[in-house]
Amino acid sequence: MGRCSWASSERLKKYHDLEWGVPSHDDNYLFKMLILEGFQAGLSWDIILKKRKAFQEAFEGFDPKVVSRFDDEKVDKLMSNVTLIRNRLKMISAIKNASAFLAIQQEFGSFDRYIWHFTNNTSLDPKIATEEELMAKTPLSEKVSKDLKKRGFKFVGPVIIQSYLEAIGIYNHHLMSCDWH
Repeated sequence: MGRCSWASSERLKKYHDLEWGVPSHDDNYLFKMLILEGFQAGLSWDIILKKRKAFQEAFEGFDPKVVSRFDDEKVDKLMSNVTLIRNRLKMISAIKNASAFLAIQQEFGSFDRYIWHFTNNTSLDPKIATEEELMAKTPLSEKVSKDLKKRGFKFVGPVIIQSYLEAIGIYNHHLMSCDWH
């Protein structure tokens, strides 16, 4: 099978084949991926996938209503959990992002409507032939990042948002040679 070259481990292959780039319109999944992308900053995605179940449990199913109510005591508990990425700034930003996420749901009716409105509900397929054509950030990721920051989100720079847009299927960045393109 021809896959994108980054899918090198069994865990990454499974994620690539079943999840990455599949258009998602489920707010819970969109929130989970936004939080995980923030935790991934500076790390490999394979590490995030390895710890995803622990994050799912620690962040109580990634329910933004629940996460938005986490307090200092909960952050301390999360920081003592060795199965997580223990970065206090990322923990605190996840809580703030939950509140900002809820505000967007309130304003737009769903986060799905908000995030997909940037592309008129269309997945973008730039038909990438080689890895050299891939960009760490795009004008779209810069625009979305800027808007999210304006709305109070943290750890949502244009590179993180580019990865997020690819993960949730707004961008189809499977190489043209990939069987999943």
